Amino acid sequence: MRRNVYTSGMTHPANPEKLLQRWCRPLAIAIVALLLHLAAFNSLSTHPMHPVLRRVNEPVVTLQLQSDVVAPVPAAPPLPKAPPPAVRKLPPPAVPELPVIIAAPPDAPTVATDEPVLIASAGAATATAPAIITPPAEPVAPEPAPAPVPVPAPAPAPVFNTAPPPSAELKYDVQALRDGKTVRGSGKIGWRRSGENYLINGEASVLFFTVLSFQSLGSLDQQGVTPLKYSEKRFRKPETNTHFQQASKLISFSASTTTYPRTGGEQDRASIVWQLASIGRGDAAQFVPGSTLEIFVAGVRDAETWHINVVGEETLTLGGEQFATWHFLRQARPGSYDTQVEFWLAPARDWYPVRLRQTETNGDYLDMSMSSITPLAER
Repeated sequence: MRRNVYTSGMTHPANPEKLLQRWCRPLAIAIVALLLHLAAFNSLSTHPMHPVLRRVNEPVVTLQLQSDVVAPVPAAPPLPKAPPPAVRKLPPPAVPELPVIIAAPPDAPTVATDEPVLIASAGAATATAPAIITPPAEPVAPEPAPAPVPVPAPAPAPVFNTAPPPSAELKYDVQALRDGKTVRGSGKIGWRRSGENYLINGEASVLFFTVLSFQSLGSLDQQGVTPLKYSEKRFRKPETNTHFQQASKLISFSASTTTYPRTGGEQDRASIVWQLASIGRGDAAQFVPGSTLEIFVAGVRDAETWHINVVGEETLTLGGEQFATWHFLRQARPGSYDTQVEFWLAPARDWYPVRLRQTETNGDYLDMSMSSITPLAER
């Protein structure tokens, strides 16, 4: 017998038929076994207890996931409106027939008729009430508006012999009482003459604050000191101006709308002191102790007649020096908020004010005592 030798070292029969028979027989057995398994599987699948069949025959349960979104609930339909209640129509009331009454003057007779009264109205004619016809009333003339009440003119100023003092600057020691506390400071007043004009500048300072500053300017004439403008500035308050208008003959204020007629002899709060000094230098006999001088004085908002009492002669000691003075007092009116003002004028010093004092109604005061006098050259 021949054998083929392969490189693998294995030997196979040289007859192809035997080789085919050798490989086909196992293949056929495998195919038959596979067919038998398939047949057995088909027979089992038709059994009612088979798990696959049972699973197939079970009803299918479908699960549906519900989202968190809630469907809107439809609004309830509106309720039907109730039918309006039936309105029962009533017959119109019977209207009595009324006579026509015509109003006539007192001396004329009243005329009446038996005819029904017909009063024409928009869209209908209805008898409602007696028609009273009156003659038209005469128009009443409106009452005239009351005339404005003029501010009374000041009384004519008394005529004095005057001689204004020479120019000088006066310095003062200041003592003030504010809110129960006494404070000290300094002040000065400058009086300057220039021909027929004058200028007054003054101020008072306490500690480092100027509590009062003022200025007066005007002319010097036969009546003495005649102011044209007065300015005043107090601590923490705006400056005010008072005008003595020559052309319109009025006294007006920047702090108010009040005006006063100007007749001559009026003063302001600064010039009044120097007017008294001019009167004293003109003739000291014009001052009578116990008498009262009435001088119209303008402030920052209004003006009034000052009743200045001539207290009399007094001796003051200022800075270690004694001064013979005349004391003048403007007393505040009872029940008012006026400031009490006092002046002490020294005849031996050209009637200069050597002391000034203002006292408020609450007791606060500002006192200025002269410390020095410096003459100034005339301009």
